[in-house]
Amino acid sequence: MCGIIGIVAHREVNQSLFDGLTVLQHRGQDAAGIVTCRDGRLFLRKDNGLVRDVFHTRHMIRLQGNMGIGHVRYPTAGCSSSAEAQPFYVNSPYGITLAHNGNLTNVDQLKEELFRDDLRHINTDSDSEVLLNVFAHELQACGKLTIDKDDIFNAVAGVHRRCRGAYAVVAMITGYGIVGFRDPYGIRPIAFGKRESESGMEWVVASESVAVDSLGFERVRDIAPGEAIFIDLEGNHYSRQCAENPSCSPCIFEHVYFARPDSFIDGISVYKSRLRMGDMLARKILKVFPDHDIDVVIPIPDTSRTTALQLSYELGVKYREGFIKNRYIGRTFIMPGQKQRKKSVRQKLNAIDLEFRDKNILLVDDSIVRGTTSKQIIQMARDAGARKVYFASAAPPVRYPNVYGIDMPSVKELIGHDRDERQIAEVIGADWLVYQDLDDLLLAVGKGNPEITRFDTSCFDGNYVTGDVTGKYLEQLEQQRNDGAKALCNVDGDVVIELYNTK
Repeated sequence: MCGIIGIVAHREVNQSLFDGLTVLQHRGQDAAGIVTCRDGRLFLRKDNGLVRDVFHTRHMIRLQGNMGIGHVRYPTAGCSSSAEAQPFYVNSPYGITLAHNGNLTNVDQLKEELFRDDLRHINTDSDSEVLLNVFAHELQACGKLTIDKDDIFNAVAGVHRRCRGAYAVVAMITGYGIVGFRDPYGIRPIAFGKRESESGMEWVVASESVAVDSLGFERVRDIAPGEAIFIDLEGNHYSRQCAENPSCSPCIFEHVYFARPDSFIDGISVYKSRLRMGDMLARKILKVFPDHDIDVVIPIPDTSRTTALQLSYELGVKYREGFIKNRYIGRTFIMPGQKQRKKSVRQKLNAIDLEFRDKNILLVDDSIVRGTTSKQIIQMARDAGARKVYFASAAPPVRYPNVYGIDMPSVKELIGHDRDERQIAEVIGADWLVYQDLDDLLLAVGKGNPEITRFDTSCFDGNYVTGDVTGKYLEQLEQQRNDGAKALCNVDGDVVIELYNTK
């Protein structure tokens, strides 16, 4: 999962891009990058680290121009290396930079086509670079010295014909403007907004609406599945449906975990969907454990707070904050490698003993993926004096790999694979465990927009909406991206790739 943003304005955009990426930091903490354009020259700064650490004053001063795109990276492909930080750049045609959130499922086929047919070189293991080169080749196919919106939309249509999987994209074409587009299933989120300035209309495209709001733009809407929008240098906006058979199937895990609660995705309030998850989960607890002896409900911060608060209200049980979070530790689930995740849990959370001592505790989390964090947190609750520790997950058991941009590549690393709830409870050390039912999760999220009739729920039920995921592909994905493979990566430290020297 990554965060992307693009801005076309009538003023310098470097600070707005920085601020927007900071708002989207929860979507990726491995690397960050910004590229801007001024008078046909590109200025790029990217490196490993958080937004605040990658961009210093000297970098910001050199990121000149009133148009630019940015990216925060969470690695699912390749290594945790600054060589794979985005945005990526290709000089032909016109000079294109691109930032991508998602994952292509036919990347090997595309690499072969790019090499043999398109005569293009791929320099990293990132599927985002592949996507950039596919887009560049399709745009070059128009064979024109200067291009217009029709050429751009035709190029996006070519991307849709060739690429499979999940992709939300912002691309900047030097001298022309910014393009935003979304895969035909709309798996990954992307929205856009506008604001009026003294010099004319300004536009922003971003992964989540919260970035649009925080920068003072008016949220217009989400980019539809298969749709592309183009904003030119003068602030004119154009849009077109570029896919032949689009079908809205957004990723439901955005609502469970990734997205900020103050975002709207496809017209659905993430906050309200999590409130409804709490309602549904409380009803299941009352059904399965009608005579429960829960003394207090405690969330595992931060994502589960909304669900836990509503659940406690429905159960008629006290809600308390039992864990204090260190704000300077990243999100544990999206850290690359099991060893680093294990190390970070106790650095991230500290228990308030008096909220646990001699009580029966219900811990609420958004989901259980590998079980590493859950097991350690349950032990922390016992160490703090809890009599009994129960556990509730706002999501169903994660039993299958995610192939659309979330780091769940190996079934062997998923605690829910080939285990029932009793076995999982035993592994993580809970006295009992309750999961949200998938139908209830679908109802909780889908109620926010009845027009959406299908969500991608593949990590829960193994049904992949793109229809091209085979057993062979899953085996290959597991070999490439499991924690063992990541441990072999040679992280190159402080390498910085630049188009114009911003170091």
